[in-house]
Amino acid sequence: MYIIAQKLVWKSNEDGYLVGSRGSVGSSFVANMTGITEVNSLKPHYRCPNCKYSDFTDYGYKNGFDLPDKNCPKCGHKLDKDGMDIPFETFLGFDGDKEPDIDLNFSSEYQSKAHKYTEVIFGAGQTYKAGTVGTLADKNAYGIVKEYYELMDMPKRAAELDRVAGGIMGVKNSTGQHPGGIVVLPDGEDINSFTPTQHPADDPESTIITTHFDYHKIDHNLLKLDILGHDDPTMVRMLEDLTGIDVKTIPMDDPKVLSLFASTEAIGADPKDIDGIDLGCLGLPELGTNFVMQMLKEAKPKTFSDMVKISGLSHGTDVWTNNASDYIKNGDCTIETAICTRDDIMIYLISKGLEPGLAFKTMESVRKGKGLQPEMEQAMIDNDVPQWYIDSCKKIKYMFPKAHACAYMVMAFRIAHFKVYHPLAYYAAFFSIRATGFDYEKMALGREELQRRLALNKSVPKVNRTARDDKELDDMHLVLEFYARGFKFVPIDIYKAKARHFTIVDGALMPSLVTLQGLGEKAAEMIEDTASKKKFLSKDDFKRSCKVSDTIVQLMSGLGLLDELPDTDQISFSDMFDLGV
Repeated sequence: MYIIAQKLVWKSNEDGYLVGSRGSVGSSFVANMTGITEVNSLKPHYRCPNCKYSDFTDYGYKNGFDLPDKNCPKCGHKLDKDGMDIPFETFLGFDGDKEPDIDLNFSSEYQSKAHKYTEVIFGAGQTYKAGTVGTLADKNAYGIVKEYYELMDMPKRAAELDRVAGGIMGVKNSTGQHPGGIVVLPDGEDINSFTPTQHPADDPESTIITTHFDYHKIDHNLLKLDILGHDDPTMVRMLEDLTGIDVKTIPMDDPKVLSLFASTEAIGADPKDIDGIDLGCLGLPELGTNFVMQMLKEAKPKTFSDMVKISGLSHGTDVWTNNASDYIKNGDCTIETAICTRDDIMIYLISKGLEPGLAFKTMESVRKGKGLQPEMEQAMIDNDVPQWYIDSCKKIKYMFPKAHACAYMVMAFRIAHFKVYHPLAYYAAFFSIRATGFDYEKMALGREELQRRLALNKSVPKVNRTARDDKELDDMHLVLEFYARGFKFVPIDIYKAKARHFTIVDGALMPSLVTLQGLGEKAAEMIEDTASKKKFLSKDDFKRSCKVSDTIVQLMSGLGLLDELPDTDQISFSDMFDLGV
């Protein structure tokens, strides 16, 4: 599994796209050494990239990125700082008995190529898309039965409807495919020994073949690779292309970047010009939502280590709200000592004296939402674990692995660096890749027009807003921030504008063609392609050279469309436009 993942990651890196790791694979130092993940799971340490000197002294820091800068005592070169302090056991268990899983975030632009590369690695006919099976949910089943009884004019007794609905709940009603799952067939085996296969939506023309059975039913018999698509590596690639900066050289302890999580000072914007938003993390992956920004205000993170904890808290279920949030307010703990990621539990319990195997089992039970078994709670009491900590464990429904939180924060800090130091490149990348609600006429025609539209948008009650409205509102706030920093948009020039990507033009941004209402991606790409090869004709050009055939003139005359024009035996395309044809 390591070698397969390594081949996929190396190929993506070779083609210019970084790969983000998901889940607990960042707990594995081997995965870090083989280039599968950028997360270094060792204790915080210094190392010299020049002479290979290293220093693992415990200086009291929870994360290597937070260590103070230092030069190598042997050769004088500036030392690299690294080490996230993540136990390997969260990946494979104390006895190596936990089933490992390597999930990877490829660029959404590159994902299909990564999928195709699995065929290169294993050979044609050895890889299949992981299939999924949709089943009838409780409410749908009940609705179908009720509708049938009404159609047949039969008495609808509630108990009988429930009984019959119970018979069709969980029955297959559709098939689909996993967004990134690839099932690998071993050499010499026949796929039909494991599962039937099919084309998506039973389309025989499709080149994609999926497993007909739900992949969960066969993932203990066949290897499943998770090759997922994500916007962060796509953004990073665009930022590198625009600036020429290698993102791997960006420091993770920049005070200006860290200040974005406390104020807007580093970006030079006044909160009152951004609809009252007083943090600079709008538009940063995982950090720009109202929920996370409120969390940042309460938790007041100051280091990279704190930000990893914020990531863990924001991705868990019942970890922050009615849990860590309350304990921090009550003074029981701080952001440093609260339970934020699943690894925190095991590390803390071992430090309190619990037997490592039991500490691991406790972590696994809590992170899956199963609470504490009696023997776990008793061991915690016997080792003087505070009551608030025990109560907190009982409330948790799901917990994020620390390695995943670290990987997300590394990507977020890199993108934040561009927001502070290369703002036009940052906004160009964000509006091109993440701003799916950007509308040229609402947002690019000046701050006053945007504020008017924003007020209209906010006047709609939340219950009446669509997901599209909410996304548009988020994008409007980031455009307000763009204006507040003194930047502006220039009108779209059909010969300079790109189909999907915003363009930097003379210290301003030119929106992409797809931001024009009603213009689809395919049409925008055709316009960009045509504009790069030749000039478009103006109306006058049409009048001079493009005459419509007599047949069309007769047809238009019969429809009464020529009544307003003088008698003529020919009509230009321009005239047709004027008539609204």
